[in-house]
Amino acid sequence: MRRDILEEAQKRMEDLTKPPRSLGYLEEVAVRLAAIQGRVKPELGRGAVVVAAADHGVVAEGVSAYPQEVTRQMVLNFLRGGAAINQFALAADCEVYVLDVGVMGDLPDHPRLLKAKVREGTRNLALEPALTREEAERALEAGRRAARRALAEGATLLAAGDMGIGNTTAAAALTAGLLGLPPERVVGRGTGVGEEGLRRKREAVGRALARLRPGMDPLGVAAELGGLELIAIAGVYLEGYAQGVPLVLDGFPVTAGALLAWKLEPGIRDHFFAGHLSREPGHRYLLEALGLRPLLDLDLALGEGTGAVLAMPLLRAAARILHMATFAEAGVSRGG
Repeated sequence: MRRDILEEAQKRMEDLTKPPRSLGYLEEVAVRLAAIQGRVKPELGRGAVVVAAADHGVVAEGVSAYPQEVTRQMVLNFLRGGAAINQFALAADCEVYVLDVGVMGDLPDHPRLLKAKVREGTRNLALEPALTREEAERALEAGRRAARRALAEGATLLAAGDMGIGNTTAAAALTAGLLGLPPERVVGRGTGVGEEGLRRKREAVGRALARLRPGMDPLGVAAELGGLELIAIAGVYLEGYAQGVPLVLDGFPVTAGALLAWKLEPGIRDHFFAGHLSREPGHRYLLEALGLRPLLDLDLALGEGTGAVLAMPLLRAAARILHMATFAEAGVSRGG
C-alpha cells in the first residue's frame, strides 16, 4: 500500500463536490483502493472468486445437517453454473474458479476446475491432527497457484469462497486456536444443526484445541485443526497480496482462512475488505481481530464466496468516487 497515495487521495476526497463525509464508509474504502493500486483515481474491472473445496473427517462426529457427499455434488453444481455463487458472479462481473484441494472422489475435467487434491478430506480433527505439516504446505501452495491463474486471466480484485461439509467446525477450531477463544464463543449452527449437533460441534472443537501446544506457529495450528480449503484460501489471499490487488472476504470459513493469511503475513490486512457480516457467531470475532468493517449485513450464511462477490459492485462504485470533480474543477462554490 502506497502511503503517499493514501494521503494524496484523502486530500482529493476532501475537495470533491459533496459535503464532507457524505459518502460515509465508502470514502475510506475509496482512499484505501487508491493506495493499493498506487494511483489517486483507482480503476476496478473484472473480479474473480476462487471457491476452494474439500471434505472433513470431523463429519463423522455428527456436526453437520448434510451428508459428506454433498461437497462433491455441490462442486459439480458450481461447474454446471447452477449454484448461488454462479448467479451472483454473473450479476457482479466476476469469474468463478473451483479449486479441488481435498474433495472425496474424482471430479471431471472442466475449464474452471483447478485440480490440486492434497488428500481426500482431512482426518477427524476431534481425534487426531487434521493434516500433516507437509499437507498443509501443499494446500497453501495450491491456493497460491489458483490465485495466480485468476490474476493472469485478468482479475483486478480477488475473492475466495468455500465448499466443504463440516467446514464451519474446522473454521471454528482454527478461529479459536489462532485467537485463543473458547469453543462456546465461535461455534455456530453452520448448515442448521439442532441443539445436539451444536453440542457435538463444541465438543469436537474443544478436543482439538486441547492438543495445541504453546508456541505453535500459525501453519502448525492450521495443520492440527484443518481444513484443506481454509488453508488454500489463505494461499489465495497471500498470492493476491503479493500481486498487489484488493482482496474481498466472504463469511466465516473464508475469513478464518484470511486470519491465517494475516498471521503469516501481517501486511495483508491493508488489502482486505470484508464483503459482509455472516450470522455465524465466530465471524464477528474474526472481523474484530482483523479490524474490518463489513460492507453488507444481509444475514447471509451460505458461503461459496457469495457475500464477497455481492460486495464487488460496491467496491467498484467506491473506486469511482475519486473520479468525481473537485470544487475547483467543476466551478462549484464551497460551503462554509
